[in-house]
Amino acid sequence: MNWAVIFEPQNLALYGTGIVTTLSLLFSSLTMGAVLALTFALLLTGPWAPLRWIVGAYTYVIRGTPLLIQVYLIYYGLGQLEWIQARWDTVWPWTHFKEPFFCALLAFSLNTAGYTAEMLAGAIRETNAGEIEAAQTFGMSRFQVMLRIVLPSAMRRTLPAYSNEVVMMLHSTSLASAVPSLLDVTAAASRIYSDYYLPFEAYLAAASIYLTASFCLIGFFKFSETRLLAYLAPRKH
Repeated sequence: MNWAVIFEPQNLALYGTGIVTTLSLLFSSLTMGAVLALTFALLLTGPWAPLRWIVGAYTYVIRGTPLLIQVYLIYYGLGQLEWIQARWDTVWPWTHFKEPFFCALLAFSLNTAGYTAEMLAGAIRETNAGEIEAAQTFGMSRFQVMLRIVLPSAMRRTLPAYSNEVVMMLHSTSLASAVPSLLDVTAAASRIYSDYYLPFEAYLAAASIYLTASFCLIGFFKFSETRLLAYLAPRKH
């Protein structure tokens, strides 16, 4: 084992660049995905049947196909269409499809949106009927009930499942290494492996980075759950 190579300045810089790319992809995709997921969840639980079917079909396709295939379809599929390439120098938003980071970000955002939307929609459907009836007795409209009662409660109850989704998305960012010219943590490890032929050292270092990031994320969500879901804990007598 030759760990000294991993701690050489140029290799540490590679991992540093990979960490920045990985975290940027993670938090950007989670932000975009959360906005989309909230919209999709409202449509999935709304009164408009055609929109429910369309969004339901979308989440079915997203959850039924591998994320790597989705990355390939966006980068090598949409991004390589002649119609888009003819416009990606001048016409927005096609100008972004020549950027590897954007293609990976789009794939990750659409993927996490599909999973999160179903989790949030399920929590909305399982909202206690008594909470809704109590809100209605106060004269709240359907919109006010959803905004003030249903959504806050559903978001809190979705937190444990969503924490798993966030950790899975962290691990899934390793698929960004499949996109050329995009240097994430896994791609940094692959480059060190190809330069020095040290697979164990390179990938164990990458694994330790993912493990540390996962530990921090899990700790954050555990703390959040104790604060936001305390009312669901069994009462002590």
